[in-house]
Amino acid sequence: MRLININAFLEREELIKTKRRMDRQTRVLEFCDDEATKYAILSHRWTEQEVTYDEMIDFAKMGVEERDEIRGRRGYKKILDSCSQAKRDGYEWLWVDTCCIDKRSSAELSEAINSMYRWYEHSGVCYAYLHDVLGSFFPTESNVGWYLRSRGWPEWFSRGWTLQEMIAPRNLQFFNEDWQPIGSKRTLAPTLAKITRVPQHVLINGLTSNRPCVAQIMSWAADRNTTRVEDRAYSLLGLLDVNMPMLYGEGKRAFQRLQLEIIRTSNDQSIFAWGSNGGNNQTRSVLADDPSFFRDCNEMELMDFDEFLESLKEYIPEQELPLIEEDRFGVFPITNRGIHIWLLLYPLDGFSSVFKASLPCRFGPLGPPVTITLNLWKSNYYRYSRSLSNGFPSTQNLQFYQLYLSHQDALHRDITFEIDDSAVTQSGLTYCGTYPWEPRQNTLTLTGNKSLCVRVYADTQTNSRFIVGFGHCFGQYWIHLIGEEYASTTQHSWKDYAKEEYQKMRVNGPEYAQSLVNIDIGVRREPRSCVCSMQTPLPGSSWIVRISCIMWDRSRNYGVRIDAFQNSGFGNVSKKWRSIDVDRNNGSNHDMQGLMIPSAWGRHRLPVDGISREFSLAPKQIKLGDYGHLIGVEDFHCEGNIVDDLKPFLLKSDITPRKHKIGFNTSSDYVTICEGIHPGPPSLILYKPFGLSLPSNCRFNSLLASYSTRLTNRYLVTTVVECCTVPPGERSKQSGCLVGFEGRRKSVHPTISYIYA
Repeated sequence: MRLININAFLEREELIKTKRRMDRQTRVLEFCDDEATKYAILSHRWTEQEVTYDEMIDFAKMGVEERDEIRGRRGYKKILDSCSQAKRDGYEWLWVDTCCIDKRSSAELSEAINSMYRWYEHSGVCYAYLHDVLGSFFPTESNVGWYLRSRGWPEWFSRGWTLQEMIAPRNLQFFNEDWQPIGSKRTLAPTLAKITRVPQHVLINGLTSNRPCVAQIMSWAADRNTTRVEDRAYSLLGLLDVNMPMLYGEGKRAFQRLQLEIIRTSNDQSIFAWGSNGGNNQTRSVLADDPSFFRDCNEMELMDFDEFLESLKEYIPEQELPLIEEDRFGVFPITNRGIHIWLLLYPLDGFSSVFKASLPCRFGPLGPPVTITLNLWKSNYYRYSRSLSNGFPSTQNLQFYQLYLSHQDALHRDITFEIDDSAVTQSGLTYCGTYPWEPRQNTLTLTGNKSLCVRVYADTQTNSRFIVGFGHCFGQYWIHLIGEEYASTTQHSWKDYAKEEYQKMRVNGPEYAQSLVNIDIGVRREPRSCVCSMQTPLPGSSWIVRISCIMWDRSRNYGVRIDAFQNSGFGNVSKKWRSIDVDRNNGSNHDMQGLMIPSAWGRHRLPVDGISREFSLAPKQIKLGDYGHLIGVEDFHCEGNIVDDLKPFLLKSDITPRKHKIGFNTSSDYVTICEGIHPGPPSLILYKPFGLSLPSNCRFNSLLASYSTRLTNRYLVTTVVECCTVPPGERSKQSGCLVGFEGRRKSVHPTISYIYA
């Protein structure tokens, strides 16, 4: 370590004050062995007026004005007063972190940080300089008015680095602003324990005897701050007895690396016992983001193996106790897949992928083992930071499992939902509002900080309502639908209802995501399109609510349509998600397969792209995409046009109709068709016919599928042949059009009728 030569420093200062010539070759900083040298050390709160290593080395070579500027700084006076105090105490060497480390050298900086706890521990005396204590006594009560920025105590107690500087030295002396002694660590131990939550026995005897568990040590740093984010981790190295290289610029990842280093050198499972920090990220790595996650662990202690098993006997069958080997608890290596560990688990009632894990540590000497909640996602277990339930279920035994704990957070990407609920309001239901924030223009984007949003709808006629939740978990989107019957005069408002269900959905988010993982349309290996849908009856009413969700190409944008329709009584209503692959077998002869049911109705046959199809002569006002009912045999009653309905959602997609060749001999302007299924005498001659059909791109087909409720039991015009008709024996051109229909049968899960036009 590099130390200040106290005599050389004070002599140089005296020469400057008396304006005598000084020897520019005098060395003020020298390398020494910390184990063989008797030295004092300074602990303090850094300010903007510190003296650096470069300035200390070049001080004698500077001009008068530059030297005077440095000598006028509070940081220089602090070093001067430290040297004076150390000399009075009989020391010749002093270490001050501001000027004894060449921070231009990353190797030296890393060595200093990894050695700093030892340097403080080996010091003969440590001076804790409290620059904001003006009186001659150490403060014994919190004073927020005086120490506003540091929670009512001198600022020295709020800094990250000073934690080890308080614990490591055997002899710690406190000084006020004027360098007057105001107490020692030993005499002030009760007050220091109240301020810092560090036990008195640690303050007096250090960490060498009766060493606390990792979680308790972390808790001491929970409310301390550092200028650099990385230093929140680096300042704990000595306290946790680990070493690692410094990588300034890595941010919060430094604390992740610190925990992994602890796991490599320790079998202390309390490192997994941190509590929820109240953040939005409810499913995450088993590692904490920063020391604040351990705030409530100041009474945490480890349990030995026998004591741990004894406390769990009522939950573990006696015949299974011998299978739980002590060695398995002490080994949990880190692999590229995760932390490989044996844990005692039991599944939570009502959950298929959420478990409680029991750890061999507890809060206080009489407490039960700490339990944490884990969520199984694919093949790894993640920390689930939402509180679900307390205690052990009486009917469930613990099981000893070997598993992988993920030490990396689950993948997260922003997800956008474009919501169409027009069919709900058109049905007479009421949109109440969205919680906790209102989306703009029905476009809802979920981020890391906003991972869940709910929308509430009501049927005022029957006093029933339903709520739709939009969330994401583990990078997987999820949507959930819940309905309830309520009495509007006695039950809480829609916002209270939203808040209540919002909290339930936060807890159940992993389960909802799991229900969609097998049909996740966001991770398709091919750029094909799929529609997911679920429906549920609305309690107390005859309405059925249906949610359809589609993804457009490979983006993270999802289209969601919410429909409400009267229960027709055909079969049971499924409350589970199902999927429709709308691009399966897609091709020129298979438009939108799986969405529609072919109709056998038609009076004329025409070759379309070489394949014979059935058509009906239609009024010229019928357009491609019209949908409605057939009245009688041929009278088509139009109710709307699917292309017009979907235009707001197709601004970025190609909605150009597909073109088809009509007839076998494409060189002729005339095509003869026959009436009826079987060939017969010609009934019509078409002049320059051409065929148009609905688009068949992924986005259009997906929207069409999500729109299927609107088209239940209706006919849809999917293809038209535009032409002029010429009766047999005549050549006068009469405007006309042929159109094909297909109907659809009623079913539990309605789909759009597929129509050959």
